[in-house]
Amino acid sequence: MSTDAAPLAGLTVLDFTRVLSGPYCTMLLADMGARVIKLEQPGRGDDTRGWGPPFVNGESAYFLSINRNKESLTLDLKQPAARTILESLLARTDVLAENFRPGTMERLGLSYEALAAKYPRLVYCSISGFGQTGPRREEPGYDAVMQGEAGLMSITGDAGGPAYRLGVAISDIVSGMFAAQGITLALLARTRTGRGQRVDIGMLDATAALLTYQAGIYFATGTTPGRMGNRHPTIVPYETFHASDGDFVVAVGNDNQFRTFCGIIGAEGLASDERFSTNRGRVVHYNELRPLLVERLKSRTRREWVRDLKNAGVPCGSVREIAEVLVDPQLDARGMIETIDHVSAGAIRLLGVPIKLSDTPGSVRAAPPALGQHTDRILEECGLSRGEIDALRDAKTI
Repeated sequence: MSTDAAPLAGLTVLDFTRVLSGPYCTMLLADMGARVIKLEQPGRGDDTRGWGPPFVNGESAYFLSINRNKESLTLDLKQPAARTILESLLARTDVLAENFRPGTMERLGLSYEALAAKYPRLVYCSISGFGQTGPRREEPGYDAVMQGEAGLMSITGDAGGPAYRLGVAISDIVSGMFAAQGITLALLARTRTGRGQRVDIGMLDATAALLTYQAGIYFATGTTPGRMGNRHPTIVPYETFHASDGDFVVAVGNDNQFRTFCGIIGAEGLASDERFSTNRGRVVHYNELRPLLVERLKSRTRREWVRDLKNAGVPCGSVREIAEVLVDPQLDARGMIETIDHVSAGAIRLLGVPIKLSDTPGSVRAAPPALGQHTDRILEECGLSRGEIDALRDAKTI
């Protein structure tokens, strides 16, 4: 699909990021039409190119999952010849994104202050573990560490059991999402002011921001929330239950839904019991209510419960494995499973674009790039001749 109508069409992003938080951010921008030029170290590239198995014809499945719609330019930033190329690119760049530890870009002579003075319209986004300010700014940021440091692990897992990290790198991903949002906000502001600005994303900030109502509970009570398994701290029943053949989720959000729920499971008396007739009461008397629900819900199959509860308007769903999710006709109908040809991996499947815009949609247009796949073309755009490009390659600058 053409990028002409996409919301970020015509914008160029110079992408210094690697691993997950930064590449996820720049993928979101690329999906919406921005031209993303991914700078990678010659001969090695993004660390995730080596993460696996699994590999698809030598290409890391991890790397493939977060780098679509980008171009790869190999460039050794420590070599003097790279500076001329970089200046040519920066002159035509709208956004610079990086996720090095604070101080790294400064040592390369690429600080925000230096580039903003020369390129005042540049939006400069930095993602780091703890942000660009504060007493911990120089500490590195890793997803598992952030899930622990930001309190997320402390509320994940069974009561009385060990803390768990989530099954995806949520601290990296949410940092990338906030970074993409920050960049688009800075670009919007630039249309009014004519100037770019710095977007400073700290992974600790981003992960702590997810605490929402759990933080609200602490602010209101002074009591630290703990692990509660799959139950909700302020809504009951809102958790997983065992059917006769598997687990399913019930998400009863109000008292009317609870009455309907009780009618479906053949326990009308629970809805009229003064202990359980209101959500406040169900939270207070949770330990009395749950065994009564468990006993009834294990009597039928997951499919039967989900069917009958959905038909009655009670929010619920199966606890599905990844293999079940990725063949769901709903995701297919929404364009959330895409197939695209990769230069060496062949036909690969990727997740689609989750943001659906009616008039200016994003799209999956290009496969994740092979290392250095677009180097020659980008350098030719910078005015270099074939001989100059060959000489740079011989010198291992590219």
